[in-house]
Amino acid sequence: MNSGLIYAGIALLIIVIAVVVVLMLRRRVAAITEQPQVATVDVAPVISDAPDDGLPSDLTDADLSAILEVEIPDAAAGRLHRLRARLARSNNAIGKGLLALLSSGELTDSTWDEVEETLLTADLGVGPTHELIARLRTRVKVEGVTTPEHIKMLLREELLTLVDPTLDRDIMMSVDGRPAVILVVGVNGTGKTTTVGKLARLLIADGQAVVLGAADTFRAAAADQLQTWGDRVGAAVVRGPEGGDPAAVAFDAVRIGAEAGADTVVIDTAGRLHTKTGLMDELGKVKRVVEKQSPVDEVLLVLDATTGQNGLAQARVFRDVVAITGIALTKLDGTARGGIVVAVQRELGVPVKLVGLGEGPDDLALFDPVEFVEALVGDL
Repeated sequence: MNSGLIYAGIALLIIVIAVVVVLMLRRRVAAITEQPQVATVDVAPVISDAPDDGLPSDLTDADLSAILEVEIPDAAAGRLHRLRARLARSNNAIGKGLLALLSSGELTDSTWDEVEETLLTADLGVGPTHELIARLRTRVKVEGVTTPEHIKMLLREELLTLVDPTLDRDIMMSVDGRPAVILVVGVNGTGKTTTVGKLARLLIADGQAVVLGAADTFRAAAADQLQTWGDRVGAAVVRGPEGGDPAAVAFDAVRIGAEAGADTVVIDTAGRLHTKTGLMDELGKVKRVVEKQSPVDEVLLVLDATTGQNGLAQARVFRDVVAITGIALTKLDGTARGGIVVAVQRELGVPVKLVGLGEGPDDLALFDPVEFVEALVGDL
């Protein structure tokens, strides 16, 4: 064999090995030497899926995952479309009401009353239900609608108006060269910590480098749960001692995120009463402490969709304390009644931004009003 080819092959191999080593080093958060007294930090790798890291151009996502020993999440784009069947099942109460309307030979007052009752059962809320029925009755009368196809078109248009596609449903990411800060709040049992982990996967799938702050220091194993999510997907996790000061952990997470050049810092907070001052006072303190070094760009409230109208009372309290900017509705598949999407938006004046439609790690999706309405009326 030509000795020149042998030397060239060895040189190429050395270059590839060096590139991989450099990439792995660049993926780790820089060691932080100065820590607050109440917090300790466990840092997992932060992954940036940039195409210009010097890797061979034919390296696949599977190869990258194997090198870095983390999972590659499902793409963020189009998730709700892929999960549409689950969304349609969750809204069968609304679907039945619409089907009753479409299948009626004559739209009598009793038919409209039946549809109204069914929509109320679906947690659409009294105000939105009356608004929808009034609009439909007016348009049917004015436009002289006689065919099911035309009525279906009207239903699609009016439901989309209720859901309001004009609302800004984007999740904040890096802002003016600093990480976006997302505070996630909600009571225990809504799937808050799980939602934080799934949100990290969603952001990383969109090419973001993410730091997670385990500021729920009072729930046993909450930090461990979040650490597991971070380890699986390559997000750094900042945590403190059990029972420690949540505000200090949140502050530290934002500081580390900025020093490490992360795109987004997502902070998990406590969801139960654990101090004499109460949960809401504690959340207010966390937000104020974080804002000493960085604005809080998003406050996402996690609500369990299966609680329906009962969850709105919780939502009002959180809104008043920490200025909610968006809603993450969990458990919208299965037995949930999808009208809560409209009801909670009307109640809080903020958009539903995320929906959980299953137990899988990638079953959290960005909310799309058009996909939501199509899941209601598309197959009727």
